[in-house]
Amino acid sequence: MAAPRAFVFDAYGTLFDVHSVVEAARTVTADPQALSLLWRQKQLEYTWLRSLMGRYEDFWLVTSQALRFALRRLGLAADEAQIDALMGAYLTLSPFPEVPGALRALHGRPLAILSNGSPRMLEGAVRSSGLAGIFDHVLSVDAVGVYKPSPRVYELAPRALGLAPGEIVFVSSNGWDVAGAAAFGFTTCWCNRTNAPAEELGLTPDYEVDRLDAIPEKVGV
Repeated sequence: MAAPRAFVFDAYGTLFDVHSVVEAARTVTADPQALSLLWRQKQLEYTWLRSLMGRYEDFWLVTSQALRFALRRLGLAADEAQIDALMGAYLTLSPFPEVPGALRALHGRPLAILSNGSPRMLEGAVRSSGLAGIFDHVLSVDAVGVYKPSPRVYELAPRALGLAPGEIVFVSSNGWDVAGAAAFGFTTCWCNRTNAPAEELGLTPDYEVDRLDAIPEKVGV
């Protein structure tokens, strides 16, 4: 396989730990992990449903709607100040511990983020995690008004980088996202942090790692 000319990363669950909202969730529940898991599940469901219905709203609103559903579903009471605090946690998500070193190891090739996140959400997460200035592009689905795994989203990366999809390694921890990227034509790397089974979508990642800092050796850069 030819040496990659650029790396494009998913944000949520790949660079940033979406479940770092657990600490904020302790203010409304004794089981913050359950709230975090349901919140994330509904967040993704709503992106897919809105894409299929042709009713796009940005990721901030989708995240808020998913949170409100999760609170009701779990029978949790939260006032608007508590909801605002939970939402604010998405602007300061923690990066996974190996992320800064992994990105430094890939320095010398263009690096980009391609995410469902709104520009404001991505800017906040990148800045608060100390990753400002590392990425050549931070690309949001807002530009096309539809969510992953639409090919219109994946097209944003080769257009911004001026490269063919196969020259780009697309990295995500989400198996469905890797499948969508593979269907589009990217070289793909699945960061399988939880040793999950592969998705049954007839598409296999080119590379698989359990941490982002394993990418350079795995890919051979």
